[in-house]
This record gives sequence, structure tokens and C-alpha cells, in this order.
Amino acid sequence: MAKSPEEEHPVKAFGWAARDDSGVMSPFKFSRRATGDEDIKLNVLYCGICHSDLHYLINERGTAKYPLVPGHEIAGIVTEVGSKVKNFKVGDKIGVGCMVGSCRSCDRCKEDLENHCPKIITTYNHTYYDGTRTYGGYSDIMVVHEHFAIRWPENLPLDSGCPLLCAGITTYSPLKYYGLDKPGLHIGVVGLGGLGHVAVKMAKAFGSKVTVISTSPNKKDEAIKGLGADAFLVSRDQEQMQAAAGTMDAILDTISAVHPLMPLLSLLKFTGKIVMLGSPKALELPIMPLLAGKKMIAGSIIGGIKETQEMLDFCAKNNITADVEVIPIDYVNKAMERLLKADVKYRFVIDVGKTLKAE
Repeated sequence: MAKSPEEEHPVKAFGWAARDDSGVMSPFKFSRRATGDEDIKLNVLYCGICHSDLHYLINERGTAKYPLVPGHEIAGIVTEVGSKVKNFKVGDKIGVGCMVGSCRSCDRCKEDLENHCPKIITTYNHTYYDGTRTYGGYSDIMVVHEHFAIRWPENLPLDSGCPLLCAGITTYSPLKYYGLDKPGLHIGVVGLGGLGHVAVKMAKAFGSKVTVISTSPNKKDEAIKGLGADAFLVSRDQEQMQAAAGTMDAILDTISAVHPLMPLLSLLKFTGKIVMLGSPKALELPIMPLLAGKKMIAGSIIGGIKETQEMLDFCAKNNITADVEVIPIDYVNKAMERLLKADVKYRFVIDVGKTLKAE
């Protein structure tokens, strides 16, 4: 007979979990593995709420496994290290992002692209090497292999820094990979939410001119005055869109809802790129603009561990953090309702250390 989550491992743990696709979370007792030779145990202090958490909680992608403890934007303090751990010690600040395992031997892993490993193990809703479920950061403690831990820069706040472990690497990686990290480029950012607001900050730090593209005219002030964007386009305003045609080197598209690509393609210069960071189910792809302008539609998803560390260090150096609303754990269901309505600027972060108490 399979053991209960509370009996699977020797170390008692406590968090909040959803039991079904209603997505409603409540207190949940479970267990973590003992700290292995190459493992790190940490007390979770903060955990960001990603839109992916909501997708999984309500089983929007059809792959949710319940009970489900979400959370892959985790910041905390090391409380125990295994005998073979080399890079961390008790008391260190630490981050855990979107993955906690990979095969470590395939071509992608050898290239420090564990996020593209066919055997990637995500931080929650996955099966670990030992056959047990992975549970995320809406919990009091975690145990992670040292390879998948991120050293926390001393001057980076834990609360507004933890969303960078997903939103930060999701926007930093494509800017680097597609050569969009050079000063003087003109970068468009579609959508001004959890991903989009960080994309603006990243592109500005690389020295780009940044234009936010949105369907909502009322976001202009927050884009320009609040986040430092250089310009703002209302995508439904034909005059504005025509005036900006052919002016952008690339566009980061952070929208997960279905939306037309043709208006965005018209904004690109010759050989310009649209990089998809959101995950709409399907989009209509206009081919002629790609052929005539040698334009590209590409994609990107998070980044490897080495690049995630590089990103976090870059953010610390350039004073980049997410704009967050810190909440207690018992507000998490209300936060999900608000997230569904895009009623947050721009990322919820759970104060796990102060508000999660075992019953």
C-alpha cells in the first residue's frame, strides 16, 4: 500500500495544498526526505506566486496531481547541509526556482540547459528520483540537491527578489540568447503583468529603448513613470501602431491569452524577432510577413541553473527586483482569485516564514 504524504519521508513538513481542481488550498501535513550527502535543507521565508501556480491548481493543463503544493519562486535560509555539499553552509541565503532535478548527463544538461532536459524534475507536481511527489514552496521547509540551489546575492531583498527565480530568468534568458542584451536596441514588451514588468526592467538595464505594448491605455503612466519604459503603444489604436511600424528590433510577448500576431509583426524592423514567453493554447501564424521581412517568431522558457545564478547576480548589481504585494499564507486563495482578474501589481509573494504555522 502506498504511504500517505505525511509518512513518505522521515522529516515532517507543513504547507498549503489543493486537493482537487477547485484549486482551493488549505493546510496540509506532509514530509520531506532526509538531507542527503549532496542535499541542502532550508527554511522557506518567502515564495512568489506565479501564474503557472494557478494553471496547475485548477488543472488547466490537465496534468495536475493532487494534493498539490505549488511554489517555484522560493527564498530561504540554509539550516542543514550534507557531508559532500561544497558551495553552501548553514545560515546562507538561498533560492530554489522552477526545477529540482534533471538527468545531469544529456547534451542539454552538459550545456547548462537543464531546463531543456527530457528528464527535468520540476519543483512541484512532478516525480522525484525516488518515485515520490515533488512539493513546492508554499511550505515551511524544503530539501534540494545543491546543484539546483541558487546562491543569494547579499544586497538583493528576499521578498521582492524571489519572483526573479521565474519571472526574472524567463525574461533575462531570451534577451541574452537572441542577442538582445546590447545597448541601443529598441525592444517592445507586450503585456504589463508579472512577466512584462520585469521584462521592462531587464531590457532597460541592458541599455535598450523599451516600448510597452498593451490593450489598456490606462497602463501608460505605470509603464513610463513607474517602470521607466520609454514609450507606450495602445495595440488597438491603429494610428499609434502604424506610426511605430518597422521601428523595433525585437518584441518580448508575455501574453498567455490568444491574441493576433500580425499587428506585432508589423512593428518589427527587417529581420526582427518576436519571442514568445507566454503560453497561449494556439495562435494564428501569418507567414508572408515572415518571408518578406526575414522575421522570426521564437520561444523561450526559463533558463538553466548557471544562467539563473548569472541573472540573479545581474539583478543585484542593477537593483532589479519585482514589484510585489507581500501577503500572509491564509490570504492565498483570495490572491488566486485576484490573480485570475489580473488584480495585482505585479506579483504576490507569500511571507511564509512569519505566517505559516503548523497546526
